[in-house]
Amino acid sequence: MSTFPTSAKAVIIGGGIVGCSTAYHLAKMGWTDVVLLERKKLTSGTTFHAAGLVGQLRSNANITQLLGYSVDLYTKLEAETGQATGWKMNGGLRLACNEERWTEVKRQATTAHSFGLEMQLLTPSEAKDLWPLMTVDDVVGAAYMPTDGQANPSDITLSLAKGARQAGATILEDTKVTKIELEDGVIKGVTTEKGFIECEKVILCGGQWTRAFAQTVGVNVPLVPMEHQYMVTEQIDGVTSDLPTLRDPDRLTYYKEEVGGLVMGGYEPNPIPWAVNGIPKGFHYTLLGSNFDHFEQLVELAMGRVPALETAGIKQLVNGPESFTPDGNFILGEAPELKNFFVGAGFNAYGIAAGGGAGMALAEWVAKGEPPFDLWPVDIRRFGRPHFDTDWVRTRTVEAYGKHYTMAWPFEEHSSGRPCRKSPLYDKLSAKGACFGEKLGWERPNWFAVNGMEPKDVYSFGRQNWFDAVGEEHKACREAAVLFDQTSFAKFTLKGPDAEAALSWIAANDVAKPVGSIVYTQMLNDRGGIECDLTAVRVAKDEYYIVTGTGYATHDFDWISSNIPKGMNAQLVDVTSSYAVLSLMGPKARDILGAVTRDDISNEAFRFGTARTIGIAGCPVKALRVTYVGELGWELHLPVEYATAVYDALMDAGVAHGLRDAGYRAIESLRLEKGYRAWASDIGADHTPAEAGLAWAVKLKKNVDFKGRAAAETQRDLGVKKILACFTTDPEVVLSGRETIYRNGKRVGWLTSGGYGYTVGKSIGYGYVRSDEVIDYDHVLSGDYELEVATDRISCEVQLGPLYDPKMNRVKC
Repeated sequence: MSTFPTSAKAVIIGGGIVGCSTAYHLAKMGWTDVVLLERKKLTSGTTFHAAGLVGQLRSNANITQLLGYSVDLYTKLEAETGQATGWKMNGGLRLACNEERWTEVKRQATTAHSFGLEMQLLTPSEAKDLWPLMTVDDVVGAAYMPTDGQANPSDITLSLAKGARQAGATILEDTKVTKIELEDGVIKGVTTEKGFIECEKVILCGGQWTRAFAQTVGVNVPLVPMEHQYMVTEQIDGVTSDLPTLRDPDRLTYYKEEVGGLVMGGYEPNPIPWAVNGIPKGFHYTLLGSNFDHFEQLVELAMGRVPALETAGIKQLVNGPESFTPDGNFILGEAPELKNFFVGAGFNAYGIAAGGGAGMALAEWVAKGEPPFDLWPVDIRRFGRPHFDTDWVRTRTVEAYGKHYTMAWPFEEHSSGRPCRKSPLYDKLSAKGACFGEKLGWERPNWFAVNGMEPKDVYSFGRQNWFDAVGEEHKACREAAVLFDQTSFAKFTLKGPDAEAALSWIAANDVAKPVGSIVYTQMLNDRGGIECDLTAVRVAKDEYYIVTGTGYATHDFDWISSNIPKGMNAQLVDVTSSYAVLSLMGPKARDILGAVTRDDISNEAFRFGTARTIGIAGCPVKALRVTYVGELGWELHLPVEYATAVYDALMDAGVAHGLRDAGYRAIESLRLEKGYRAWASDIGADHTPAEAGLAWAVKLKKNVDFKGRAAAETQRDLGVKKILACFTTDPEVVLSGRETIYRNGKRVGWLTSGGYGYTVGKSIGYGYVRSDEVIDYDHVLSGDYELEVATDRISCEVQLGPLYDPKMNRVKC
């Protein structure tokens, strides 16, 4: 360029694959007034030393779709730009060396089928035919994905950069951004070493530098750099250019062909964090010192698989830092702390595989204000308070790195950085045998050990050790009563003269109700998709008390606060830490509650869907008559300092009625039987109320506008092409979600959630029956259905109503 740009529509910071992909896609969308700034040279941060394997399958359909987009893009990119990419679709192999890993691989194959990918299961000898250099004496089976492949990281990034320039974007190297300029919390531009660029939007794709740089404007990006090594060999006889990539998770290693030799790397269980006290200045195009002692553990495992490595010449042991996250997923989206500030970072050593799709999604997010589809697993808003502490982030990330190739067990919990956030009842419940899980830092009882059991999960792909104990909790809730500690619920207050008007715009259901009313509502995006699923309690004319799921605290707070119409006087405050929550549920709940309060809690005085303040043990308790388990019950919200006193009073009163403690695994089983939906699995931004059977909670009969109304009306008039249904099958079949749904022999979807119903005595799954045409309930109910579970077809029954209805006191299946 002859002149330095003084303004831009958006500025991208970082010239790795994600930054260049974002520039490419924005320019292709017509955003030619985009400037990408790289402090040194393109690819000089992490991209240049990436291994370059491109796999597609993930546990989420949309993330898999994102990686599939990368493959489609890389297939045609070189022809478009004339710049070599090194891309070749040579397929990918994954080995299984024990029966449990083979079960995992078969479940992954079913997931692939659910998401429309071809994954072939192979015998050991068939796998060896594809990868002749390996020994297969210990191999049980393998999976082969023919559309996986590999790329040259630097070449493919330069190709994206060239395509971005060809489409009109500006890319400047050796241009360091020193500051993002804000005025009253609004982005005004960026200051660089070469001058100031005015802009409205900033997209930070700074790799391992992202966390520190984002902190300068108050944005939290939970990632830390870790050392990651791989070995490059000289040429090896028998290594051909079409050799598939190979992943051997039981030996923690991966392989790809490179110039007739092999690249071998892996994920050791004892990883080494890097730059704990900050990244050195001037670090670019730089590798770390090779750590042969640390890498030796992987070499020993690898030689057992590929004996040729014992005599192969070694070109290089590459040690480059890469950014990893606490949950192993990358980070995309608009920061909740700063409007128009977007992040694409933390790619956990699969940035090349994700780069094409991540850049596309980030570009659409920037240009259109929302992603192209639901990207919750990688959304920056999945993080919360614990993630502000870098030491906590690093501790958890070390564990996540070490689990990269370990078995992905159902219901697996992290163990590091715990306990972090505790209910006042934590010690009391721990002493009573609680086995805790963790979500957003909160310790939550998953189940309670009985009959001398150790309160510890024993993982497997079958029924796990807690299965019978949870069954007892489930039975107690159906027949007597249980007490759940749900203190971790996210809780907000929306207050101000315009609170009703603001919430009426954001909420799909009618919240203009009398004081004391509880409204279950979704909050919709402009496509009619469900962004939030929560309850709102009207506690005063100018105030609502909002309760939502633990893991959605940051997301839902951001959605509500950012959608309060401009000019309205309504303030949202997070009060999560102020209140404990005890949920008393079961047919004996009224008897127990009546024994500890003088307030009238009869059905006539305290109707379902209402809230009142009652007294228990000297505490003013906000009692909400609601249920997520399908039984009579109350959520009791109370100041945290009263929690133990109220808990003790309820448990003492409950002795005569069979009251017992229960945990979140029982909640899941109970809600599946009653047909209650779970956000981020059964419902989300890609699912509408009409599709999910929740149209009754949308105020289309009222002449009131609300966000998403137009889309909801269109769907009401034109119909839907997918419908959420319930599937039941033999109790011995373990359903965990993502199993493929077949209708009349044709693949029509996958399970969004799965589990077991102890009352109905069946395995339960929910999933959308999909079609290219408009369908109705008769279409759903008229089909013959099967579920694919670990590649086996299992017959099942379908229905649309709840399996269990306490009003009828009977099972409906």
